[in-house]
Amino acid sequence: MIETIKKLYYKYEELILYVFFGGLTTVVNIVVYGVCADVLKIYYLIANLAAWFLSVLFAYVTNRTWVFKSKKRGAAAILREFGLFVSGRVMSGAGDMLIMFLCVSVIGLPGLVAKILANVFVVIFNYIFSKLIIFRKPKES
Repeated sequence: MIETIKKLYYKYEELILYVFFGGLTTVVNIVVYGVCADVLKIYYLIANLAAWFLSVLFAYVTNRTWVFKSKKRGAAAILREFGLFVSGRVMSGAGDMLIMFLCVSVIGLPGLVAKILANVFVVIFNYIFSKLIIFRKPKES
C-alpha cells in the first residue's frame, strides 16, 4: 500500500505540489483580500489588486523552488522567467478582476464568494501557463 502511494506521488509529484502550493497561494490571496476589504475597508477592487500582488510573489517563489524546480541561474535568466511569470499572472489577474466585477457589481454576489469563484479560473489558467510556457522543461535530444 505504501509503495503504491509512493509511486503515485512520484508520478504526479508536480501536480500534487502545484495543488498544495496553489491552495496556499489561494489562502494568501483570500486572506489579504478579506483583511483589506473587510477589516481595512479598502474598495474591493483595490483590495483585490493588493491580494493579487502578494499572492503572485508568494506563488513565484513556491513554483520556482518546489513545484517546477527551476534550474535557471543568472540574473538575466531569472529575470526573464519572473517576467514571464508576472505576464501570465497579469493575464489571469485581469480575468480575476473581470470575474470579481461581474460577480459583485453585476450579479450582486458577496465579495468573498466571488473571490473563491474567481480563484477556480485563476488556478487552472496559471497551472497551464506555468507548465507550458514559464517553467517548460527543455526538450531532450
